[in-house]
Amino acid sequence: METDSRLTKLLSSFERYYTIETDNPTQPFNAEAFFNVHGEQYVLLKIAKIAEMDSKDYVYFKVEDNLDSDKLQTLAQTAWDAGIAKVVPYSGHRNSDVTLIILAYKIDDDTKKLIKKIKFYKSYKFSFWGWSHFRLVVKELSSNKIYFNRFGSDLKKVLINI
Repeated sequence: METDSRLTKLLSSFERYYTIETDNPTQPFNAEAFFNVHGEQYVLLKIAKIAEMDSKDYVYFKVEDNLDSDKLQTLAQTAWDAGIAKVVPYSGHRNSDVTLIILAYKIDDDTKKLIKKIKFYKSYKFSFWGWSHFRLVVKELSSNKIYFNRFGSDLKKVLINI
């Protein structure tokens, strides 16, 4: 019950900038969110476009009672596969990141070490058409500690008050 209220609070912090899907999210996740930003540069007229840039973020949310290494690897791979399947790279594509946020009541010690090591990366046309990174953040609700991989460190601020 407490985790449901924390997930609701977490989703409310994302709803200002992200499109949130809670009715029919990708399984086995509790919710997912999508963010898209498009930018263009041009000279004098919009017809004379110099550059354009698209950046996207696919976020998957999961609530777990006990998180072990096998479950973490399965969730991470599922989130990565689901996010990468949505990527459409082209010359104006900058990046499409995939993020997994897990709220777990208890985390095994081996899993805490594994969180830092999980890494997925993909470049498109040698990064000329952009790239994708995997961000992972896990909050242990029993101890109120936050664990993350290298690219997930910037999401630590979001989970502090959850």
